[in-house]
Amino acid sequence: MQGPVVECVPNFSEGADLRRINAIVAAMRVEGVRLLDLSMDADHNRSVATLAGEPQAVVEAAARGAGKAVELIDLTRQQGAHPRIGAMDVIPFVPVSGIKLEQCAMLARQAGLEIWRRLGVPVYFYGAAAARPDRANLENIRRGQFEGLRDAAREETARRPDLGGPGLHPTAGACAVGARRFLITYNVYFDSTDVALVRSIAREIHAAAVGVKGVKAMGMLAQGRAQLSLNIADFSATPVSQVYGKVCELALRHKAAPAGGEIAGLIPEAACERESEWMRQLADFDPQAKILERRLESPLGWPDEV
Repeated sequence: MQGPVVECVPNFSEGADLRRINAIVAAMRVEGVRLLDLSMDADHNRSVATLAGEPQAVVEAAARGAGKAVELIDLTRQQGAHPRIGAMDVIPFVPVSGIKLEQCAMLARQAGLEIWRRLGVPVYFYGAAAARPDRANLENIRRGQFEGLRDAAREETARRPDLGGPGLHPTAGACAVGARRFLITYNVYFDSTDVALVRSIAREIHAAAVGVKGVKAMGMLAQGRAQLSLNIADFSATPVSQVYGKVCELALRHKAAPAGGEIAGLIPEAACERESEWMRQLADFDPQAKILERRLESPLGWPDEV
């Protein structure tokens, strides 16, 4: 791709209905934008698309996807295993080449304004696009999920959206739009159904506790096994091997050990540690499909419009 390239990773609150998922992704088909990845997770009731392309085209694609999500997803008729505040829950913009994080923050502001103007969905800005220091951390915005935020946004001035509000959209909630560096989502599985085990490890490894810098963790049951889901915000400062080592150390205290792992979404070539134990444990890791640089050269086909 020539010129500046920005990545956008819309997360929306539907992980099981393939017809709805395809319709939302198809709505994001815009000239100058490529579809690099689509991850669907019924256990988390969440899907994540990865787009990349010319900055203004990517902004338009994100706004269109949000519109289709608002049309098809009713948060009052579902529960979120993964924390969520909106139908189109999170839209981060990520610099890939020829563009800086500060410019991605401006793109996030543009996308948020379009979402509010077109859809009437309130917007919170986070990460590098945050309008307030306490909203740089996405967790602070999503506290209480849709159900809790729906009341808090009306009752507490500090919880009101940055655009729109004070009330949320009645069925689509709100949208968190931000800018950040590349984030790696790494899931570790245990041969156990003991959710208490992975939740205990998550609490210990979580960056807000004693854990590893720039790592967020959550434990749950997925695919019939205990899963530790990890978000690594800065792999150059905290390599995945370091995170894996910490997980093994903490698991040993519980007389357990990781039994496999997976990368959700894409991973940059620079984050791959070929001879590491964590990569050897990855299930069905296909470099052509999972490495960002290779996907840019060979994108996915867009699903048909529904």
